Amino acid sequence: MRTIAATLIRDTVARLCMEANQTLSPDLENALRQSAESEPWALAQSTLNTLCENLDAARETGLPICQDTGMACVFCEIGQDVHIDGDFEAAVNAGVAKGYTEGFLRKSVVRDPIRRGNTGDNTPAVLHVRLVPGDRVKITVAPKGFGSENMSRLAMLKPSDGEEGVKQFVLDTVRQAGPNPCPPIVVGVGIGGTFERAALLAKQALLRPVGSHHPDPYYASMEQELLQKINAMGIGPQGFGGRTTALGLQIETFPTHIAGMPVAVNISCHVTRHKEAVL
Repeated sequence: MRTIAATLIRDTVARLCMEANQTLSPDLENALRQSAESEPWALAQSTLNTLCENLDAARETGLPICQDTGMACVFCEIGQDVHIDGDFEAAVNAGVAKGYTEGFLRKSVVRDPIRRGNTGDNTPAVLHVRLVPGDRVKITVAPKGFGSENMSRLAMLKPSDGEEGVKQFVLDTVRQAGPNPCPPIVVGVGIGGTFERAALLAKQALLRPVGSHHPDPYYASMEQELLQKINAMGIGPQGFGGRTTALGLQIETFPTHIAGMPVAVNISCHVTRHKEAVL
């Protein structure tokens, strides 16, 4: 049995909150820069170059990439042979509060969905925990801005809707979103499970490296087809037109009931942030 202090959890979450808001993962930054080089539409290329300059400025100054520093989504895989010395969930929330306060990040969480009222420290986090073999703890912090989150959708399709129904729902969701999620976007798609599992799958799909492919060739082919069709819509960077509407599209799946086919689409902007650490 290995003991990990809750204070280490707190400090790690705080660091990841700041890092995730200041720099993009290499795969996403490379995709953005490559899109800027290959985009044929002048206005779209200029917009992409501006986004790249913004990344450079954030890195050099330590300022956030985007003013919407998001709601902290925290994914934790806890080894079965780990003992947390202290309150784990309290440590995660203390880390979010510490990171958002010390990093001078915008605090966007309200304590009640209807009556509102800012919590003042961007807590609580949306926490997802899995128990896994081993004696390590893996923490992934993924701040999610709501310009793109608000464009996400979930549908309980019928099995008879089949592959075409799934693809049409994904394309309709992106088309209806238009310029609102600050494209170029990254699209996470969750298929299967239950109502809530499909949404979680779509969120987890955004954690995969842009350009990676589903291990099942069937879904890998669907990812490529959907990405091509989305980029043929002509929405373009910030909605100004062009062929770079999406930088990536990832699908995650799970077995489901014979009577259903849940599908969720979680849209993310070009600032698809996530940082991880293993303790």
